[in-house]
Amino acid sequence: MRKTARFAASAAAGLLALSSLTACANDAASSTSDTGSGGGGGKGEKVKIMVGGLDKVIYMPAMLTQRLGYFTEEGLDVQLLSEPAGVQAETALVSGQVQGAVGFYDHTLDLQTKGKYVESVVQFSHAPGEVEVVSNKAAGKITSPKDFKGKKLGVTGLGSSTDFLTKYLAVKNGVKISEFSPVAVGAGPTFISALEQGSIDGGMTTDPTVATILDKKAGKILVDMRTPEGSQEALGGPYPSSSLYMQTDWVNSHKETVQKLANAFVKTLKWMSTHSADEIAAKMPADYSQGNKKLYAEAIKSTLPMFTTDGVMPQNGPETVEKVLKAFNPNIQNADVDLSKTYTTEFVEKAAG
Repeated sequence: MRKTARFAASAAAGLLALSSLTACANDAASSTSDTGSGGGGGKGEKVKIMVGGLDKVIYMPAMLTQRLGYFTEEGLDVQLLSEPAGVQAETALVSGQVQGAVGFYDHTLDLQTKGKYVESVVQFSHAPGEVEVVSNKAAGKITSPKDFKGKKLGVTGLGSSTDFLTKYLAVKNGVKISEFSPVAVGAGPTFISALEQGSIDGGMTTDPTVATILDKKAGKILVDMRTPEGSQEALGGPYPSSSLYMQTDWVNSHKETVQKLANAFVKTLKWMSTHSADEIAAKMPADYSQGNKKLYAEAIKSTLPMFTTDGVMPQNGPETVEKVLKAFNPNIQNADVDLSKTYTTEFVEKAAG
C-alpha cells in the first residue's frame, strides 16, 4: 500500500468541463472486473481516493478501512493518496486524477456554484472536528472570535474548510473577512512551528495536531468543534464535515463500485462505534502516533464524538453548512444551491441493510 503521494496543485490548473472530467476519472479508474469479495493484493477493482491529510483523525475512516481489510472484502483494490489540505483533494477529484475524495462536505456546495456536480456518498461526521487554537503569546489578546481583527490566523490552505470556518466565526462575531489575515500553514509540524514562531497568532486545526499543541503547551483552545455540542454552539447546528465525495456522473455510471465503497466505510464506522480509542489507535500505522501512542489515543478519543455510526447525512446538516457558507462566500450568497444534489443516502442505506 502506498500511503502518500503528492500531487502539485498546479497539475489541476484550468479545470475541464464536467463531462471531460468524468471521462478522465473513468480512464484513471482502470477497473478490472470484480471476481467477488476477497481479492486484494493488487487484485480487484482499482479505485484511487485522495484524502486531505491521511494522518488527520478527522479523516481516520479512510486508512482504518484499509487496515481492517474491508476494501479487500468488497473486492476493491483501493489506493489511498494524501494531500495536506482538503481543497487539494477536491482539486485532484475534479481534475480526474482520482475517483473519490475524502474531505469536507462543504466543497460540494462550493463546486455546484461553479457548475461542477459532486456529491457526498458516505457522511463520516456530524461535527467539524476542528479546533481554533491561539498561541500562548496571543491568548491574552484573543479571548473570542470577536478579537480576530488585525490577527494572522492559520488555515490548512486558502479555500479550505478551515478557511471557510474561520471566516464564518469572524463574520458571526462582527469581524469582516478583510480585517484579518488567513495564512496557509498546513497541519502538523508546519502548523505548530508557525504558532510557536509567531507567524500566526492562532489558527484552525484538527487532531493529532491539537493534542500535540496542548502537550507542548504551545497554545490554548479557543473554540472546540470536535463534538456535536461544540458544533451546535459555534455554528448553530450539526455540521457534516468529513465525507467520501465523488463526481455525480461517475457515481451514476459506477453504482456497483460506489456501493462496495459505501459497504466498506459503513462497516468501519460501525466498528469505530464499538471499539475504544486505544483499540482504534492500535490498528493505525505506527508512524501516525509520532512516537507517542498515549497522546495519539487521546487525540482519537477527543475526536470520536464527531463521527456518525452509519454514514448517513445528519438531519438539517446541509442547511447548517449552507448558512455558514452564505455568511461570507459571495458565490453561495448569490446562488440557489440545490442541496438535494450535494449528497445521496442511497448507498449507505443499502449498506445498512
